[in-house]
Amino acid sequence: MPVIGLAECSAAPRHLVGGKAAALGALILRGEQVPPGFCVTTAAGDLSRAQIAEAYEGLGGGRVAVRSSAPEEDGADASYAGQYDTILDVEGADAVLAAVETCRRSAPARAAAYREARGGGRTGPIAVIVQRMVDVDVAGVLFTANPLTGCRTEMTVDAAPGAGPAVVDGAGPVDHYVIGARSPEPAEGGCLANEALSRLRDLGERLQAHFGGPQDIEWAFDKAGELWVVQSRAITTLFPLPPATEDLRVYLEFGHVQGMLQPVTPMGMSTLKALVTAMLRPLGLHVTITDIGGRLYGDMTDLVRDPKARKRLVRLLAVDFGPRAQDAIRHLLDDPRFAPVPGRAKRRGGPSLGTAAGAVVGIARALARPAAARRRAMAAVERLRQASSGNEPVGLPSSDGARDQAGTERDLTVAERLRIVRAWDDAESPGDLVWPIAAGMLAATVPEYLLKGRKDEVFTVLAGMPHNVTIEMDLALWRLARQVPGEQRDLLLGASPAELAGRWTAGTLPEFGLGAFLSEYGHRGAAEVDLGVPRWAEDPAPVFAALQNYLRVEDPEQAPDRRFASAAESAEAALRDVRRRHRAAGFLLGRARELAGLREAGKFAGLYRLQQMRRQLLLIGAELFEDPADVMFVTIDELGGAVPDKTEIEARKALYRRETRRRVVPVALLSDGTDVEATLPAADGADLRGVAASAGRVTGKARIVRDPADAYVEPGEVLVTATTDPGWTPLFLTAAALVTETGAVMAHGPTVAREYGIPAVICVPGATERIRTGEVVTVDGRAGTVTRG
Repeated sequence: MPVIGLAECSAAPRHLVGGKAAALGALILRGEQVPPGFCVTTAAGDLSRAQIAEAYEGLGGGRVAVRSSAPEEDGADASYAGQYDTILDVEGADAVLAAVETCRRSAPARAAAYREARGGGRTGPIAVIVQRMVDVDVAGVLFTANPLTGCRTEMTVDAAPGAGPAVVDGAGPVDHYVIGARSPEPAEGGCLANEALSRLRDLGERLQAHFGGPQDIEWAFDKAGELWVVQSRAITTLFPLPPATEDLRVYLEFGHVQGMLQPVTPMGMSTLKALVTAMLRPLGLHVTITDIGGRLYGDMTDLVRDPKARKRLVRLLAVDFGPRAQDAIRHLLDDPRFAPVPGRAKRRGGPSLGTAAGAVVGIARALARPAAARRRAMAAVERLRQASSGNEPVGLPSSDGARDQAGTERDLTVAERLRIVRAWDDAESPGDLVWPIAAGMLAATVPEYLLKGRKDEVFTVLAGMPHNVTIEMDLALWRLARQVPGEQRDLLLGASPAELAGRWTAGTLPEFGLGAFLSEYGHRGAAEVDLGVPRWAEDPAPVFAALQNYLRVEDPEQAPDRRFASAAESAEAALRDVRRRHRAAGFLLGRARELAGLREAGKFAGLYRLQQMRRQLLLIGAELFEDPADVMFVTIDELGGAVPDKTEIEARKALYRRETRRRVVPVALLSDGTDVEATLPAADGADLRGVAASAGRVTGKARIVRDPADAYVEPGEVLVTATTDPGWTPLFLTAAALVTETGAVMAHGPTVAREYGIPAVICVPGATERIRTGEVVTVDGRAGTVTRG
């Protein structure tokens, strides 16, 4: 039918009536008070003018609202709020026909841009709703969850006298209310009384229960006091809720420690949970790792409520979690809901005596003889590489091996390959690698306190750091770029990174030394701790993007190797000065220069194992699925039991794609959905202020980068991104400075920035949204500020 009543829309296909009409139809069937109307479906074409006029007369004529109802509107993933046209107070059949035509043809640029940003394709025809206008006294919007903080136990209301557009369009002042257990009484003189707010709360609870999630509801009270529902759609911006719990709990996001804000695949999550738990256990931190929105969160509730643990918790977060996490936890320590409760916290004890003694001996040994410690650490890296070079890990019984007596690879069953993966997943990190890294981090951290907070001086000494495998990787890629023959230079600059990667994989790109680089470093990549993410050896597009950036460097002073050497010279000079003034700080900083570069070695070594685990899993995927990569959307336990069907895997992939588009991930989250940072008081002068992470002051054009696979960074530009991990660091060689939204001073990105001698400011809230590509900014890595203009 080209024209149908609104009540019929709940059972009609979404592509015919659109999301808005379908939701209104469902509300009518539930008995909610919705203004009567009809829907001009997408099948109406140009032949339904008479039917539209007839349906309008059937409403009794008079004033109506004409609104779009596109198929993609008001969905679970995207609302398209305000992206299409709405025409109010339309009266007369001819005027209604014209308004319907206007809405049907409305596909403004803003809707197209919104659709593209949300990952949608081209849209088809849109349906149009015609509804009787309500004689409005007060109108507004009700959110059944607080859209600013994410709290699911609070509702918010924006209201204004007169028609709704004053609220939804931001055209005038509105009254704002928070409805919740701890909400204040409505302000005097507001347009809504307590009785009206209670009715709105009841409405919100009903509609949220019906639609199965938080709702964004447009409503209106008419002159007679009747409450009308004009629209209800899902709130699409909320971060997913943690698992349901009886008490209020707090979760800390762990992914940004590894420079990850994108979601982790289910397979990656199943291995990372065990890995992170094992890493924290020697420190006495018994934390349950939870999957929330595809991100790694640790349940910190017991530590926050423990009278002893809470005293050192903020300090423990300094090294890897950074100031944002520290501020959030510090705020919660003052929250009476997380007051210490003696005897209530789960007391699982700190590190064992043996573990603590082993740590002291291992760290002291490394500090006493750093060169020997480095040799032991790199020998451990080599052992892990050798153990991961074949199909079986060290220690796997020969009966379950991956090679026959002649040493050649044989076909394995799924069960055999799964046993190999599990054996690698359970492998422990050798102490020869762990304790030299810990010693280097300790030596790099303590001097700031000995030097009374002279952070810039410490940063200078930690620049140009030797013995860092990530730095060595970046400089190896720079040398490769310098060696590209002239006839191949134009070839590499004349195609996109994806095109070059495709030609390389197909074997149609001339060899220029990339094979050797990938043989050494192909097990790396962005978000590399996620098993579900391709390595550079599989998809070298990010490597080609970095090579293209290097090939554009023409100023000799911008040459990365020269900048690194200059930073090292300044560091050694600063170290000599510190040694003259402060013996202990000088000793530790000297040891930091010999050991702190090893920080990347542990992860570098572990990635060999992950690469081979991924290889085995993809071979399992080839046996079980049409697309081998689908194996990354199941878990290891599911592979050993009931494997999800195609429908479930497609649903998980769709959720992963949706979460990949999310730009903001809470660093600390409560179990009621509250983003803790959203509740913190605004800092004075907080515009583009972050945390100093690498000294220096640079002015240049900003370059916003969201994906290193196709990043274009001109020499001298300021790299602005949400976060970084080692897979991003090749971009640093051409960047003049680094600005990130997350991180910790000792995390990968700031560490590498210091070693290249470029300024870095981290933890700048909303940097990628507030700064625009091409905008001139000044980055002051000593003050922790970014100034525009």
